[in-house]
Amino acid sequence: MRYSKLLAAACALGLASTAHAQSETDSGAFAVIGTVPAICVGGTVADNGGVFDLGVLVDTTTGFLRTDLAAPAQVLSGSFCSSRSSIAVSATPILAQTFTATPPAGFSRSVDFAASASGWTDSPATFSTAAAANPGSVQTRATPFTGPITVGIGSFATTGGAALRLVADTTYRGNVTVTLTPES
Repeated sequence: MRYSKLLAAACALGLASTAHAQSETDSGAFAVIGTVPAICVGGTVADNGGVFDLGVLVDTTTGFLRTDLAAPAQVLSGSFCSSRSSIAVSATPILAQTFTATPPAGFSRSVDFAASASGWTDSPATFSTAAAANPGSVQTRATPFTGPITVGIGSFATTGGAALRLVADTTYRGNVTVTLTPES
């Protein structure tokens, strides 16, 4: 009886290894795909709500544009582009909002300035409201990037010349725009 149990176990093992040797395996491969579009996000302004507050624009004893005008830089945090990109900066002069008529002789209702956006490319993108052309206002970056963009303003000058005074107005307003664009 013992011999027959051993023989049965050996036969079972032999059949199992024969069955295993004869079995074939097969597999199928499945591709996993997706895309990432070319996108740019300008980020958020860290301080001052994105306002360059220059205060009183003129020297109140002379009426001429102050020579010490300055404003702290603004920083766009969380900026990124997932591909090659360009950064562009543009600006509009600081213009009297209530006094809209042609100013009388000896006066102006506008202040020109320069704006810059740095940190995205090796050279900052720059724009001057007094310039006829601004070839440096667009800069291109060849690779994806994430990082802060520092926006600054300066080089203030009375539109029409330094010999002009600014007309009284409770609100002078200009604008700086920074644009990130994915490039193909």
